[in-house]
Amino acid sequence: MKLGGQTDVVPAVETFEVEGHIVDSLILAKVLDLILDAAADYRLLEVDIGKTSTDTSRAVIEITAVDDATIGRLAEQLQVHGVNPVGAEDAELVAADLDGVLPAGFYSTTNLPAEVRLDGHWVPVEHPEMDCGLVVTVDGPDSSDRTVRTLPMHRVRVGDRIVVGNQGVRVQAPQPSRGLSAFEFMDSEVSSEKPKGLQVRQVADKVRAAREAGSSVLAVCGPAVIHTGGGPDVARLVRGGWIQALFAGNGFATHDMESNVLGTSLGVSVAEGAPTEGGHSNHMRVINEVRRHGSIAASIEAGFVTGGVMYECVRAGVPFVLGGSIRDDGPLPDTMANVVEAADRMRELVPGVAVALMLATTLHAIATGNILPAGVETFCADINQAVVTKLADRGSHQAHGIVTDVGLFVRQLADELG
Repeated sequence: MKLGGQTDVVPAVETFEVEGHIVDSLILAKVLDLILDAAADYRLLEVDIGKTSTDTSRAVIEITAVDDATIGRLAEQLQVHGVNPVGAEDAELVAADLDGVLPAGFYSTTNLPAEVRLDGHWVPVEHPEMDCGLVVTVDGPDSSDRTVRTLPMHRVRVGDRIVVGNQGVRVQAPQPSRGLSAFEFMDSEVSSEKPKGLQVRQVADKVRAAREAGSSVLAVCGPAVIHTGGGPDVARLVRGGWIQALFAGNGFATHDMESNVLGTSLGVSVAEGAPTEGGHSNHMRVINEVRRHGSIAASIEAGFVTGGVMYECVRAGVPFVLGGSIRDDGPLPDTMANVVEAADRMRELVPGVAVALMLATTLHAIATGNILPAGVETFCADINQAVVTKLADRGSHQAHGIVTDVGLFVRQLADELG
């Protein structure tokens, strides 16, 4: 037999299945391409196509590869798309032997809903998150009272029972968003030619639906939000109760307060759009005074900062996380220099989030996307088309891109929400 350029080999054969909206979302086509790209072959044993747009479809695929190692590597790639082995056995559990280190061969998670098979029963994974391990814990006197949750590597402790290998783990295929025709009517996921007004209205509808359902909306903001004049509109959204959590960096908070205290953003007048004399030091002077007060909240209480996004967050009790970086000026006393601790704090605020707005930020958008379940509606507004592409390439396939000036976007969104 000849397979993948080799002859006289005994091939490895395994059967997989995938179920969901696998046709209209092109998941099935992507899966078949991945199989061929791996120099493997496939045979469709069963294909059951849903009759309506709300019906799911199912496919059973027999995959033939040159050896078991190739099948194993391919299975890991396919599971990102919700493809699972048929006739799964119980998951293998191995106890961690070092703090902060997962056992060799650990199962590396996706952000899709998943289940783990334990003693013949499928147990759902709590809080799906990509690039983690899976830890199994016993919650009661009965050994059957077990939960499975994602566990970041640095949180592993000796004795934690970790899922090893792909056996006994199944994930659900990504579900396409409904009612987002403005994002879907063109072939590309991201395009500058899509109608912005319709996109903004549909994002506003998602935000309203989240609030009506009692869920949260998360805003992830970069400094360009302030530079483009969008700060007052994000502040409007916070004040109106449309945003329940904020993730940003030192720069966003600094320039937000600079624009309200000194009328500039990175030394450029927000009213006239022109550099001001000595303006290059304005953000440093604001940082220095906030540090003198000891915190952003204290500087607001003292009357030093009297408006803006950070002001509205403090007044409304909206939690925020300012994740630091090596290039931060100051930094502000609220900026978390330890990025691992910042990520953990972000994880604490993610449960309950139904909509995430990524506004003109690459690094914070990717960092947030890494900890968001795939079911969170994610909208990335940026003038640079590559930003949302990077976000999707790193696993946040649910992200919808809106290529536009972020200042105009948040203004329209605030107007739409009223």
